[in-house]
Amino acid sequence: MTEVLLVEDDALLREATRLMLERYGYRLRTAASGPEGLARFNERAPDVAVLDVMLPGLDGVSLVRRVREVSGVPILLVSARTDPVDVVLGLEAGADDYLTKPYDVPVLAARIRSALRRARSMAPGPSVAGGESLKRFGDVTVDTATLEVRRGGDLVMLTPTERKVMLAFASEPGVLLSRTTLLERVWDYEHGGDDRVVDVHVQRLRLKIGRDRIRTVRGFGYRLVP
Repeated sequence: MTEVLLVEDDALLREATRLMLERYGYRLRTAASGPEGLARFNERAPDVAVLDVMLPGLDGVSLVRRVREVSGVPILLVSARTDPVDVVLGLEAGADDYLTKPYDVPVLAARIRSALRRARSMAPGPSVAGGESLKRFGDVTVDTATLEVRRGGDLVMLTPTERKVMLAFASEPGVLLSRTTLLERVWDYEHGGDDRVVDVHVQRLRLKIGRDRIRTVRGFGYRLVP
């Protein structure tokens, strides 16, 4: 059974969300503060973590950073704060997605399923003889079988979501990919997704593989330099 770690300081919302997600077949562990959430995570890593931003003791963004030091587990942030700065800070810290409060639990469950699909689709496959799975872009190489990304021969550490963004670009080098296209391919959003999640993940990817490797086409999207 898929395990979800829910860290939420509002007791009523925490319990209501727990009960609803259990109806969707998830096993829940919960925590009411940042330090308690970190302790729960260190006890046993969940399959996915859902973290509130405004947590006592250790806020959600800081908790994301602590988790990212040791794990690439999918992380969803939830917050009543809609300031773009708060959203960007959470994503830059390493969150894969976010939801604003109040949210419908069915929507949260759908986002969890999407995050899990991304993570599972990034499981390494068998190696391909003759290097047929290896793609080169300057000093960056992408192995579509092992899902390893290297820069100058050194392994680049990517989260599952960052890896899927990279594979989306590598599958069509030189082709312009709109934010909508990336939302559909990476986050499984058919409509209504916030394209800030795309922009922040592209920026994080640029820091790891080189800023000049992914070009911005203003008003349209991004393309990988072949």
